[in-house]
Amino acid sequence: MGFDSATYWEKRYRSGRKAGAGSYGLLAHMKAAFVNRFVEANAITSILDLGCGDGFQTSLLVGIPYLGVEISPTILAQLHKSCEDPPSRRFVLLDALVGESRRDLGLSLDVVYTLVEDDVFAAHLRRLFLYARRCVIIYSSNKDIPYAGSHIRHRRFTDFVAAELPEWRLVAHVPNPYPLDARRPAETSFADFFVFAAAGEDAQVPIYAD
Repeated sequence: MGFDSATYWEKRYRSGRKAGAGSYGLLAHMKAAFVNRFVEANAITSILDLGCGDGFQTSLLVGIPYLGVEISPTILAQLHKSCEDPPSRRFVLLDALVGESRRDLGLSLDVVYTLVEDDVFAAHLRRLFLYARRCVIIYSSNKDIPYAGSHIRHRRFTDFVAAELPEWRLVAHVPNPYPLDARRPAETSFADFFVFAAAGEDAQVPIYAD
């Protein structure tokens, strides 16, 4: 039996472990600053966060209507307890996303490279772009590396978007200001920002992420 991403994250959260290091500290604040500046520059009025994690990153985002989506029932229960304010923030399980309205901005932050299975990877990207109306920001690695059997699998996901979702165009690749340094794994990352816009939409992209 192969690796199961949903089972991995449910067991991880149930054991009391948190989301990855990128969801806290320097990297979390860097990502939030980039997203918040993008929201302001593009008059974004609503956000879908597909794979929102344990809520710390969410707490740093601007207080516009926000829908966080997670696969883990354990972490969803924690989110409902810890993120009651502001009331414009809601959290749902992935299976409950069907029927939700589209949001101006879709987010996938530190998620794509954790989706080991081909079908789960493809479904995540299709949902992300389906439920986004104007723009999408993906924070991820974007190169093909042979899978080594962990919960991490690096892929060149922009090829999938170009081939399968041609109505969306990549408008910017913004390197994160803290590139991976093995000596500081909690303060550096192999991921960058990739900004997409829907057909007929433009996007003002912050030049710097810090």
